[in-house]
Amino acid sequence: MGFEKAGFETAFVNELDGVFLNMYKYARDKMKISQPVFGYHQGDMEDLTKDLGKKMLTGYVNSSKEKGILIGFVGGPPCPDFSIAGKNLGRDGKRGKLSETYSTLIIQQKPDFFLFENVKGLYKTKQHKEFYEELKNKFKKSGYVLTERLINAIEYGVAQDRDRIILVGFKKELVPESMIDLKNRQTLLESCFPWSEYIKHPRREIFAKYQKIDDLYDKPLTRKPRGIPMDTTVEYWFKKNSVSKHPNSKNFFIPRQAKARIASIREGNISGKSFKRLHRWKYSPTVAYGHNEVHIHPYEDRRISVSEALALQSLPKEFIFSGDLPLSKMFKAIGNGVPFVAAKAVANTINGFLNSL
Repeated sequence: MGFEKAGFETAFVNELDGVFLNMYKYARDKMKISQPVFGYHQGDMEDLTKDLGKKMLTGYVNSSKEKGILIGFVGGPPCPDFSIAGKNLGRDGKRGKLSETYSTLIIQQKPDFFLFENVKGLYKTKQHKEFYEELKNKFKKSGYVLTERLINAIEYGVAQDRDRIILVGFKKELVPESMIDLKNRQTLLESCFPWSEYIKHPRREIFAKYQKIDDLYDKPLTRKPRGIPMDTTVEYWFKKNSVSKHPNSKNFFIPRQAKARIASIREGNISGKSFKRLHRWKYSPTVAYGHNEVHIHPYEDRRISVSEALALQSLPKEFIFSGDLPLSKMFKAIGNGVPFVAAKAVANTINGFLNSL
């Protein structure tokens, strides 16, 4: 959706989980976004690398190429196996293997460009870095010029501290030789890709601003502290998305045994592994609701609602889920996503680069 709002057209969507796919289709329909050119496909991504699945996808790609359309593959293979907080199974984990599957899909179909998104652990953790470098070398051998950046959602005006590695590749024939690093072949010169163009709050600066006033959060604040950008606060997004009036405002887990525990946690205390109470004038920890991860409303003694979680992911307030779905599915789908505003900014960056070639 971020790419669509940046001017790209969605041609084909693949999702394994039927419930997740229907949630996505429902949200798009409510926002009056047209159906992808070749529709939706429910199935294992690996099926698209062989037999009938491969033939089907190749047909879609070739028919687009015949029209002279630039083709991009945009994806983020499931990341728990590379997450520092996950099982750390890496490339051998069931989900870790999907990163290699995605690379195979790209190498087979040879889109004009691709985006690969994953957790910081794949990029920073020594045991996973080797696998990541192998993937990059495969892309280079297949004729792609690469550029990468560890982004944080808060840099783009999202009220969330969420690091993700973004790897982007372009077919070598699209890129002028003058833009390629002579010392590190198949890599774009840092000065040639506008990673910083859509960054609103550089990482060091924004976290330094919060650090300066951190002691103020020891007591409730009814007004935003000076010097803090409004769009990086939880309260801004709650109000922007009118979360109390949103169709999913009543969709939240009602605690039975944890009421006293929730009431005892002060606003802004996110020190625990779970039951982290947000602060209205700060950003949220990473929105991820698996493994008993619980975010508590800043000033109400309850867990946050689906509408509030959607707001933390910076989605438009028109983005809604059908209210009769399992809560666990809704929260997992939200946590699995990439913050909309960040996705749109990255898409704008790629679009600007392609238009400059």
